Amino acid sequence: MSNKINTRALVSVMLCFFAMGFVDLVGIASNYVKKDLMLNDATANIFPSLVFFWFLIFSVPTGVMMNKIGRKKTVMLSLLVTIVALLIPIFGESFMIMLIAFSLLGIGNTLMQTSLNPLVATVVGGNHLASTLTFGQFVKAIASFMAPYIAAWGATQAIPSFGIGWRVLFPIYMAIGIVASLLLLFSHIHEEKSATGQGSSATVGRQFAECFKLLGRPFVLLSFIGIMCHVGIDVGTNTTAPKILIERLRVSLDDAAFATSLYFIFRTIGCFTGTFFLRIINNRLFFVISVVMMLLSMCGLLVGTSKLILYVSIALVGYGNSNIFSLIFAQALQNVPEKQNEVSGLMIMGLFGGTVFPLIMGLASDAMGQAGAVIVMAVGVIYLFTYSKNVK
Repeated sequence: MSNKINTRALVSVMLCFFAMGFVDLVGIASNYVKKDLMLNDATANIFPSLVFFWFLIFSVPTGVMMNKIGRKKTVMLSLLVTIVALLIPIFGESFMIMLIAFSLLGIGNTLMQTSLNPLVATVVGGNHLASTLTFGQFVKAIASFMAPYIAAWGATQAIPSFGIGWRVLFPIYMAIGIVASLLLLFSHIHEEKSATGQGSSATVGRQFAECFKLLGRPFVLLSFIGIMCHVGIDVGTNTTAPKILIERLRVSLDDAAFATSLYFIFRTIGCFTGTFFLRIINNRLFFVISVVMMLLSMCGLLVGTSKLILYVSIALVGYGNSNIFSLIFAQALQNVPEKQNEVSGLMIMGLFGGTVFPLIMGLASDAMGQAGAVIVMAVGVIYLFTYSKNVK
């Protein structure tokens, strides 16, 4: 009976990872909003930046909230907020509507990313944590690479879009989010008492202070910055890859949307194969190989002008960046095992890099073309290379 319950719990958690991938639709969505509302790069990049801004605000409070209501209930709350976020764009595409929708999507994803990874540790734990987190990222990546295809099919009326064009991806993903909510609701997941609890406002204040105090640990701080760079490169490639193809190959947005799908296809392959490689290859070696692939991709994206070079470069950064989050996150959790909720909150706060990088990249691309955006991402890749010596 125990194995059956664990299997059901693991399946429900993996479907939640799929729902976590909904946030990656912001890359292709921002390109369509830019086209429909006739925005420049700096303004259009506000949308992905806004999504990840909320990681700065809500990550640590979510870690504290998990101590009070538990990890499963926090994930349930995140799914509810995400469903509402996906419902709003069905009714329109004005600048304000998209701002509200992307804000709620960011808040829901913040709650989910902060609570779902520790929930995996509750269900699995042990030496299989890193590989299980990587498999979760594989499931998440499936949702990520599907989004550009669904949006493009909706834009070209290749699938019934009910008069809302590319925005048909929102109700489709909303329906999947509802299924994920119901499956998790009826899955039994036992949480230790240390993962939940009650506390006075003074206790909560101490939890906040103790959480931020963890940044005083060098390894935690370096991991926090590493997460910022990882997600900055992820969101940056997601948003910029189609623009590079439009700029250098003179293709339409619907055709350039394949660049985003290609990135997530290779992220998906990377997560899937990484699940096995992380069981047989030294973590540090695998991390270095991944970062070297990303360095090569930055070179190709910076100077490439042919379709082959650009596609290979996008594939390299997709594969190389696929396992960075899982490796850094697992290392950070294992470095401070007695403070996993707090460490999770800090690491997810590092996803704020998804705000910082696109804003700087938007300004750089308006000034220098898309090569400027690539240079910004390359700085993050170089940091990850220096971080690799800390991987155990």
